Amino acid sequence: MKLRVQNDRSEYRRALKLRESPTVMQPNSSERGDHAGNGLSLTLQTELLTRTPVPGAVAANPDSSEVRVNMSGAPGDSSGGASSRRSRVNSHSHSHSHGHSRPQHHSNSEPELDPTDSDLDSGEPSASLSELRCLFRWLQKSLPFLIILCAKLVIQHALGLAVGIGLFTTFLYVNKNIQTQVFLQDRHSKLQCLWLLLFLISSTLLLYYTFVTETLYHCLIFFTPTIEALGFWEILWAVGITNFIIKFLFMGIKCLILLLPSSLVTYRAQGRWLMLTEELGQVHQAIAPLPLWFRYLVTYQETDGAPGLTLGVLLALVYLILKLLGLYGQCASFLKTVRIFLIGEHTGTAATRSQCSEAGDVCPICQGDYREPRALLCQHIFCDECIALWFNREKSCPLCRTVITEKVYKWRDGATSPHLQIY
Repeated sequence: MKLRVQNDRSEYRRALKLRESPTVMQPNSSERGDHAGNGLSLTLQTELLTRTPVPGAVAANPDSSEVRVNMSGAPGDSSGGASSRRSRVNSHSHSHSHGHSRPQHHSNSEPELDPTDSDLDSGEPSASLSELRCLFRWLQKSLPFLIILCAKLVIQHALGLAVGIGLFTTFLYVNKNIQTQVFLQDRHSKLQCLWLLLFLISSTLLLYYTFVTETLYHCLIFFTPTIEALGFWEILWAVGITNFIIKFLFMGIKCLILLLPSSLVTYRAQGRWLMLTEELGQVHQAIAPLPLWFRYLVTYQETDGAPGLTLGVLLALVYLILKLLGLYGQCASFLKTVRIFLIGEHTGTAATRSQCSEAGDVCPICQGDYREPRALLCQHIFCDECIALWFNREKSCPLCRTVITEKVYKWRDGATSPHLQIY
């Protein structure tokens, strides 16, 4: 009986070796040359083994394809069981390492196949680019609707847009021509100045005649126009038109100054008059929108009741305070301009003949003989008109760059500020 048990166990070990031998990892001949740098790529050749009932061994659950062996045996069989366990552990470790070697090789090859994925997931710039792409696609899809909406708005407000474009182009044309005539000094065309004056008057009268029912001219004297629905867009439209009309009014005054003979207004005095006119125009433009916006902020609906009226009054008071602070700064600049207009600006003294002869009797600006030469604080000599024209844009000497004036009074060249005062 003992001999039979030993024979059965030897047959069991022999069968166990035969079951383990098909799972021995063998090098794949197709991958042997390709992956020499990463070690041998091994393949598992698994086969289903017929499980024969062997005494002392128990087959486990057939669904899980696991085999459980009862390792309890005789003491003399411990070396055989140990060797069997070692062979199974080695086989399992080889198969496990081979199973992990394949995903590692696959993961090393992924960045080579698609390098853009790592860039998209690397940080914020790629995310911002994707957001910009989404925004661009949204705009591209919404472009037809935006075009339709803009066309509808243009049709509804065609008259207001046409008036705004006409006022803006008129302002650019007259402003450029006035500066050109001032630059020409005594050579300017009085006929051109007269044409600019008539053009401004006719444009203003045509505008007010077109909107005679709205009485927009009331805004010039700080009253509110008789517009029925005085909403936000109506206020904004009335303020914009009034701002351009005030610009036209003071540009017409500049044309009148240019029409005066040089015997009454010298070139230096002409620059001071132009500067004072522009400062007055800017103060008028700043005050004109005040009644309109104040009325709009205070106005409330009957359904709002007392809270709506209280909120409107508070907003109007805040607006009034901010407006007064802005006017305070403008008044300081205006007073300084008035002081320069009355006293004049000390830039130098009249030059003597000896000083002119030492300078070569040639003006460095016009390259001609001196006309009313004037020596600056740095003792450089120029024509009075030439240096006055220079100081309309600069505040330093043309030759040595010594600072002569504190501020550049650019309005002396006849320019009008293009700033649109809407509040």
